[in-house]
Amino acid sequence: MKKIVILGRGGAGKSTFARDLNAATGIPVVELDQHFWPPDLTPLSRVRWVAVQEELTRAPAWIMDGDLGPYDVLQVRLRAADTVVVLDFPLWRCAWRALRRSRENLAFWRWMIGYRRRSLPLVIAAIDEYASSARVEVLRTPHAVEAFLHTAPLEPGLPG
Repeated sequence: MKKIVILGRGGAGKSTFARDLNAATGIPVVELDQHFWPPDLTPLSRVRWVAVQEELTRAPAWIMDGDLGPYDVLQVRLRAADTVVVLDFPLWRCAWRALRRSRENLAFWRWMIGYRRRSLPLVIAAIDEYASSARVEVLRTPHAVEAFLHTAPLEPGLPG
């Protein structure tokens, strides 16, 4: 487990999970939002986003945290991943977390509310197509997240 992709709807706790997984394994975290969204919040073009991800995935080990919904191009990082974790928490939990952390725009709320019906099937299909040899974990509860973190192996040669 050296190249990990974390996906899930907004408010699922992807960034927190990535930081916790970093603490458990020493694998560096790449927060995709920081690479995708410029200060004016104009999304990168698909071509530019693919190029950015190709550069990021060249590193020997990483935890890539982010699900950019309709703007995303998943196949680049899924092809490079050896582990994919999908945080599939209930809408009420994600909405509560999103409300507590910041003010989000209407597009975010539409994506988050429709995630299980519209986005998740596309995410699962992309995983099946581009990460068929990767370890895939779908975590649906905080307990499942804790169990995963407690069993995450420390990779040889990485700081602990």
